[in-house]
Amino acid sequence: MLHLRQRIVSHIISSAATSAVSCSATSAISSLRRLLCAAATPVSPNPSGFAVEDYLVDSCGLTRSQAIKASTKLSHLKSPANPNAVLAFLSGLGLSSSDVAAVVAKDPLFLCAGVERTLVPVVDGLTDLGLSRSEIGGLVSLVHCRFRSRAIVPKLRYYLPLFGSFENLRRLLKKDQSKLLSSDLDKVLKPNVEFLRECGLGDCDIAKLCYRVPRILTTNQEHVRAMAARAERLGVPRGSGMFREALHAVAFLSEEKIADKVDYLKKTIKWSDTEVAIAVSKAPVLLRKSKDLLSLRSEFLLSELGLEPAYIAHRPVILYYSLEGRLRPRHYVLKFLKETGLADRDWSFYNVVTRMEKDFVDKYICPHKESAPHLAQDYATACKGEVPTNFKFLLEPKVG
Repeated sequence: MLHLRQRIVSHIISSAATSAVSCSATSAISSLRRLLCAAATPVSPNPSGFAVEDYLVDSCGLTRSQAIKASTKLSHLKSPANPNAVLAFLSGLGLSSSDVAAVVAKDPLFLCAGVERTLVPVVDGLTDLGLSRSEIGGLVSLVHCRFRSRAIVPKLRYYLPLFGSFENLRRLLKKDQSKLLSSDLDKVLKPNVEFLRECGLGDCDIAKLCYRVPRILTTNQEHVRAMAARAERLGVPRGSGMFREALHAVAFLSEEKIADKVDYLKKTIKWSDTEVAIAVSKAPVLLRKSKDLLSLRSEFLLSELGLEPAYIAHRPVILYYSLEGRLRPRHYVLKFLKETGLADRDWSFYNVVTRMEKDFVDKYICPHKESAPHLAQDYATACKGEVPTNFKFLLEPKVG
């Protein structure tokens, strides 16, 4: 079997090189069936001579504790024949010894997968979808047991155009792959995608929503419809640009939790029913912000800055920003410029806060390099949660 394993690896590598040159060449691994049939020699089962635990340590690279745990699922193995073929297969896909050890540790039954019956057809199918050998190898390391099912091919055939690229799909699978690869494609996944499209979401929107809430494609369709209804009740109509955000906000939140957060917003920011409705329709993800963060940010905006509740209600995204990382440091810069007479007009705090970092620096810091050379460093220090000496006078109470 050692010779067989070496021949399999050599065949995969040489075939991959040949296929890169010739368009008519078959996939790098598709002819493994012939190689296995021609090269394999019968192996007589020897229950007493094959120690699974030792094999996992010596051939697969597992630690002894990993091997003890994994061996409980492989007690039926009587020979290293199939595991050797699987190891050769994984090596041929470019997996390192540590990669192979990780796969086997997480999914010991991978060693029992049929190379000819399952793994080769899966690789051939994924190759036909345009995946490279390294991408396929990375997929094995990522999804483990899901790879040893032919069902992975039609699912990836559907997902790749939906999510735009293999890299986008890989990021999503890395976050949560179990349901995406185990749910029924025709009964669950496709109907949910079609419903979201009916709600006005494009494939790019669906991909972004799924990355934030992976379960939204794999849950019961009635649940998805209920989420859409709750999003509409926030005052965000289907087809609007904000509907994706509204779906994210209410996904898997009960009516009771939504009502509780709305009441909290009203009490904390002193909003009327009309104002909270306006705020939530403009910034639905407020419903997912923690109460502690909302309390701290609103206290700063209302008490320290003196903003009116109505002002915040019509500009609710201001509550999205970090108090220490953006709101307070930019307030310090703005106040410093006003107190020192460097501000040429009365700037809107909302416009100051919502600018991208580079735009903020270019507009409010760079023009004052000569008159306030310390300003850039003071701002950077303030963003770390500290109060620079040059800003401390801003916090001192006025006398008289």
